[in-house]
Parts: sequence; C-alpha cells; structure tokens
Amino acid sequence: MFFESVAEISKIAKRCGTAIFVVPNNVSVDIKNALVISPEEKSVIAIEQVRKILPRLAAKQTADLFIMIRPAEAMNAEAANALLKVLEEPGEKVHFVLVTSEPSMILPTILSRAAVYIFRTEVNDEIVADDKIKELAKKLLVAKGSELVAITEEIAKKKDGVRAHALEVLGVAIEMLYKTYYITGKDVFVKKIPKFLAAYEGVNRNGHVKLQIVSNLC
Repeated sequence: MFFESVAEISKIAKRCGTAIFVVPNNVSVDIKNALVISPEEKSVIAIEQVRKILPRLAAKQTADLFIMIRPAEAMNAEAANALLKVLEEPGEKVHFVLVTSEPSMILPTILSRAAVYIFRTEVNDEIVADDKIKELAKKLLVAKGSELVAITEEIAKKKDGVRAHALEVLGVAIEMLYKTYYITGKDVFVKKIPKFLAAYEGVNRNGHVKLQIVSNLC
C-alpha cells in the first residue's frame, strides 16, 4: 500500500491500531501531540522507554492518541517484545505509528502485527549484502517445494554460525520481497512475505534451521 504525502500519515494511522510507514530518513514526519519514542543512548530504543508509555495506554482514551516510534528498527529485542501484546490490541483510539526506512530490519513479530504503507518516493532497490547471501535469497524466492531441501542444505553448509547465516539469507529475501513490491506494486510479492516471516521467526526461536525453512516455505 502506497501513500503520496507524509501529511496523510495521521489520517491513515487513525484507521489502524498499528501501522508501519516506510519513509526516507531525511523526510520529516510530524503528528500533532503524538508521544514520540526515539533512541536515547547508543542509537537504541530500550525497554525502559517503552515501559514509560504503558501506563498511559492503560487509561481510557477520550481522544485519538498517537505513539510514533522512529526509527522503528532501533527498538532492541526487549523493547519490541514488550510492545507485542499492545501492538496487536492497542485499544480504542490508540494508534501506533512505526516509522522506518528499513522495514526488513524490524523484527518479524512486529511486521506480522502491522499494516505496511510505503511513501511512493521511497524506491531504493539496492540491497547491502554479500553476493552469496543474495544468491541464496533469490533461490529461496523462486524455489519450488521439491527444490527447498537442496537449497537449505546449501545454506547449512556454512561451518560456523549456521543459524545466523540462515537468518541473514531469510532477512535479505524478505527485503527483496518488500523492495520488489515497492517498485512493481504487484501483490504476488507481498503475499509471499508472511511465509518468509514465519520461517525467520521459527529459526530465530532456535527451531531446526532446515525444517523451519522447508516447512514454512513449502
């Protein structure tokens, strides 16, 4: 889903409990009276910052309350996990606005709970990754079910850090899907994302690497 102007963000957010807006870093986003969460130390949004807003969310809202998190990918795992439940069910008149320029860097558990909106000028097809990683990611994207076992065997050949290697391949594949969708607007690419997110989450939770990839992408 695309939008043409940052002025539309608050209107779009009103229709959602949680939404991710893909916006270039150099573009200002201003939502009147929003609670803003941004990095304070070491370029990270920490769990303590999230905990500060939770009491406010527990109160009954008489007017629309916007919580803007920018950059959303700066949330560490603890902060993101602390928000999972409230992101899924924010409550009446509560709207989470997650602003990012790198949606593939947001935890899959967050991505699966949000609608994603892309600023139409944000079309950058460059993916920063090792050529071998990109090659494996492309193979996964076009693989038939009968080919997945061989590809996962290739991923698992790495002697050290197989899990981290698999996560990097899956992460790049997810980024490729998002960016191809940005450029083409074709739903066929975005429809593949949930399966790759599920595979990423399964591997990240210490599931069997090859089994998670094959079972989720079949």
